[in-house]
Amino acid sequence: MFRIHREGRGRREINMTEGPLLPRILAFSGPLILTGILQLLYNAADVIVVGNYAGHEALAAVSSTGSLINLLVNVFMGLGVGASVAVARNYGARDVKALRKAEHTAMTLALFMGIAVGAFGFLAARPLLQMMDSPPDVIDGATLYVKIYFLGMPANMLYNFGAATMRAVGDTKRPMVYLMISGLVNVLLNLLLVIVFHMDVAGVAIATVASQVVSMVLVLLCLFRTRGVTQLNLRECRIDGKSLKEILRIGLPAGLQGSLFSISNVLIQSSVNSFGSLVVAGNGVASNIEGFVYTAMNAQHQADMTFASQNYGAGKADRVRKTLWCCLGIVTVIGLSMGLLILLFGAPLMSLYNSEAQVISDGLVRMGIIMPTYFLCGLMDVMVGQLRGIGYSIMPMIVSLTGACLLRIVWIMTIFAQNHTLTVLYMSYPVSWFVTFAIHFLCYMLVARKRLDKLTAPTPG
Repeated sequence: MFRIHREGRGRREINMTEGPLLPRILAFSGPLILTGILQLLYNAADVIVVGNYAGHEALAAVSSTGSLINLLVNVFMGLGVGASVAVARNYGARDVKALRKAEHTAMTLALFMGIAVGAFGFLAARPLLQMMDSPPDVIDGATLYVKIYFLGMPANMLYNFGAATMRAVGDTKRPMVYLMISGLVNVLLNLLLVIVFHMDVAGVAIATVASQVVSMVLVLLCLFRTRGVTQLNLRECRIDGKSLKEILRIGLPAGLQGSLFSISNVLIQSSVNSFGSLVVAGNGVASNIEGFVYTAMNAQHQADMTFASQNYGAGKADRVRKTLWCCLGIVTVIGLSMGLLILLFGAPLMSLYNSEAQVISDGLVRMGIIMPTYFLCGLMDVMVGQLRGIGYSIMPMIVSLTGACLLRIVWIMTIFAQNHTLTVLYMSYPVSWFVTFAIHFLCYMLVARKRLDKLTAPTPG
């Protein structure tokens, strides 16, 4: 029988409900940051290899697909957020039965969703790219990349849901190791398929899918073999109605928010596409570099959500509040320091991806707007993590859709339509981040903290 004892937590798990918060948050988020950076380094290898060995058209083809992929995937990845919150809260409440039902429901969902999303993305790739006004010299390569990428969607879903389960109980180190291994496979296959076999866009896509399969296998083997409460058992893999409801309550709004965010980003990408393939390539490279800052900040979002979930389940309202302030402070330091450092070395970093002067110049336009203000995005995400962690998901979804998505769409249709420049287009990002963060914070102060004021510790079963 599985039990959760305070003195019996696994060595890889972090006690989130007791002891000093700041060092525990850093211990949790540190491996997440390294994991994200490693993943981005491997993704950067895709872009660097294509940009240097296949030309700017192939680079633009790979770079222009991100917003479309996110649009199709985010709604389902949001359910992974719901699964993580459900597992973390039950872990904090020491409810093993509910935890295992949530985990096995989540993994069953991951498999079915991966198959469904993969099939849709494969079949709808070209029509969707045409709707985004992909340049004629880009769309064939972009379509091929998207089709191959979505063949690996079942593996992608299973890895992400499995890793979310492990992180929900504080184990962030093993997913990092697994990503290191799969990323090495990605890099080696990139070099082999693109440079040696001249497969260009197809080679990059195949390498990405292969690495996703490797990471999925490693996570599943870990979950099958673990002796802890998160041990995966195929005989328990079924949809539990109560667990599904809990996952959907948090995950569906989170997924809808992510996908609708992606709609605004698809519109921005479509606007970028109107400037031609060189600008598309520069925008893609700058966005890839920015990802290093985002993934470091996003680790604080995940830490806030997980620590808040566990402590809410344990009935410890003060620790929930302290978690928010710790994560807001950390994300501000990370966003400002990394953003300004990357801006300082922007041109040399861009040149690693592509040496064409115009590509670098166009990418630096984006960097000059985004990098000094990126910490606002981190603050916004941390607020969302806190709200989801204590059970609010509809409210942050509505706020995010209004403050960010709708505002960006209005910006593109009005201000950008009147001033058709890259600078004006990119300004939609920091404006929307600031507005959304401010509204989230106000909602938290007026509404969400009342739930914490009423929070009482659950009676031990």
